[in-house]
Amino acid sequence: MFGIVRPCRHRLGEKLTAQWTAHLCGLCLALRGDHGQLARIVTNYDGLLISVLTEAQADPAGPRGRRTAGPCPLRGMRTASVAHGEGARLAAAVSLVLASAKVRDHVADGDGLLARRPVALAARRVAAGWDRAGARTGSDLGFDTAVLVDAVDRQTGIEALAGPGTPILTVTEPTETATAAAFAHTAVLAGRPGNAAPLAEAGRLFGRLAHLLDAVEDREADAASGAWNPLTATGTSLDEARRLADDAVHGIRLALREAEFTDGGLAHRLLVHELPNSVRRAFGTPSCAHGSHPYAPPGAPGAPGGPTPPEPPRRDRRGLLAGCAVWLGLACTCQMCCGEYEDPWTRERKEGCLHNCDCDCCECCECCNCCSCGGEDGCCSGCDCGCDC
Repeated sequence: MFGIVRPCRHRLGEKLTAQWTAHLCGLCLALRGDHGQLARIVTNYDGLLISVLTEAQADPAGPRGRRTAGPCPLRGMRTASVAHGEGARLAAAVSLVLASAKVRDHVADGDGLLARRPVALAARRVAAGWDRAGARTGSDLGFDTAVLVDAVDRQTGIEALAGPGTPILTVTEPTETATAAAFAHTAVLAGRPGNAAPLAEAGRLFGRLAHLLDAVEDREADAASGAWNPLTATGTSLDEARRLADDAVHGIRLALREAEFTDGGLAHRLLVHELPNSVRRAFGTPSCAHGSHPYAPPGAPGAPGGPTPPEPPRRDRRGLLAGCAVWLGLACTCQMCCGEYEDPWTRERKEGCLHNCDCDCCECCECCNCCSCGGEDGCCSGCDCGCDC
């Protein structure tokens, strides 16, 4: 799993967490259904935004894009309602094409095992297959993935020519173009052509932000390994990168206000409230409070001097063989690192090690006081309040 939008369930609340998980699982299953088991490894947190945006614009009177998926190790072998339909398939196509570009980029750089010719040859074949598969699915949905491939091809040439003094936005332009096209096509799938322009703008700025934050997070590692980094190559300072990142976040907020959504709660939460957290995380300014809630009133569960929160009801333990099977499934995925899962044997709810996240459970609507964190669905649920954030 990778991406800049990595929300924490303490911020999302129960309802939005369930929706977010439905889109994540829907993307994974769309990749498997259209392109085979291997394609599931390109499942990513940012790709599911395509599915989220498509559903957010969908006609509420139309068919609900959900289906019941079978048991999966990532869900503790439980069934679940997952996103299904054109939004998930578009997310899968975009993820495949961009992942194939990333593979080719690593092959060109000779990273790790890809420096070995047989491995590099196999990786190129996989990438080429993903390109063709993504193009087929995109064509079925009326989306020409050539715009993505062209952006990736131009990226290589732009990076080769970039040097000190080259504007960093020249380097981020291909990524901006690719994400703008993908975001805009969600309006086409949802039958809302009037949303195409503002969503294209939101996508363009999201691509800029993703490129910048990736460069910031990789800056030190790239310097140590001698790898190319856009900030280092163009001489862009961290202060300038931060200014551009903050401007992009603000621009996405403004663009989304111009689009019409039927149920934009999750999209708003991810693209308006989570992106500032992504920026803070990349620039090393996180804050986390969900372990010991600083805003809990005296005497409340979890507050100093308050009662201990009640233990969740105990579940029946799994047998040795069943537990081993579940553990094997979890061990082969990222769930133990970045997800929420059941202990393979005791069935206790646990969080992956990366859930030591940067969240503050009451950072509701950072820009206004029109949202309450006390509702049953948690912090800023929906937040369709028309505030100027």
